[in-house]
Amino acid sequence: MNEITDNPEFRCGYIAIVGRPNVGKSTLMNALIGAKVSITSRKAQTTRHRITGIQTKDQTQFVYIDTPGFQTRHSNALNRTLNRTVTTTLTAADVILYIIEAGTFGPADQQVIELLPKNVPCILVINKSDRIKDKAVMMPFAQKVAAAFPFTAIVPVSATLRFQLENLEGEIRKYLPEQPPMFGEDDITDRSEKFLAAEIVREKLFRFVGDELPYTSTVLVEKFEQEGNLRRVFVAILVDRDGHKSMVIGNKGARLKEISTQSRIDMEKLFGGPVYLEIWVKVKSGWADNEAGLRAYGYE
Repeated sequence: MNEITDNPEFRCGYIAIVGRPNVGKSTLMNALIGAKVSITSRKAQTTRHRITGIQTKDQTQFVYIDTPGFQTRHSNALNRTLNRTVTTTLTAADVILYIIEAGTFGPADQQVIELLPKNVPCILVINKSDRIKDKAVMMPFAQKVAAAFPFTAIVPVSATLRFQLENLEGEIRKYLPEQPPMFGEDDITDRSEKFLAAEIVREKLFRFVGDELPYTSTVLVEKFEQEGNLRRVFVAILVDRDGHKSMVIGNKGARLKEISTQSRIDMEKLFGGPVYLEIWVKVKSGWADNEAGLRAYGYE
């Protein structure tokens, strides 16, 4: 375990954010760095890649790694790849944030705990704590979870309300190694704008199509061009069959138009300039039938 010191020297390190699907990992990372670099959705398991978010402040560079929610059901190529991403990230982290939802601790949460290495500082983060109206129940709930693992700290937070985030940062900083920053002061992610554009479209895809669309649907940026402050982005949404294509397009193209409009708005906010966006929907059968296919489409 990293030694805690009071030395004010610069600290920098990797912080893995882990937990079962849909506990708010991506929302928490976006709130911590102050920008939207990891997509969010009501649909569980939206995050498929390992996303890095960077925040530099107060002689500290926090390098957050948002991971897919660990899958305990449906052992297929996609879930095996996602789970491998989680376990690999844990072994490389300087600090681990184990996220649970306030008032909820089930078998899926316990299975993630069993993956946590005991030689890496791990902070129990109880998200959505604002939903617990009776605060008297929070302490026994936290104690129950804490009995399952030797956590270095317990911090209740609300990512959406930014409640207790400064306290969480203070706990994280104690365990980061003293070393120079790994990224520029203004960097917020190590991902390219092309990658972020694809993630934004995928977020809107699942937000507007919802549970109708299988997880195997994905998004590829076929062309990304920049002229001055203008970005031209050409995107393909890949689906398994014609029926899924119709779902995405919607009646007279209305759903695809909404996906495109909302995606463009988010890209312009993130990139700080105008965006010309075109999206097509294509049938691409068999692309995710095996792990080699997943890697070919950018999965890690």
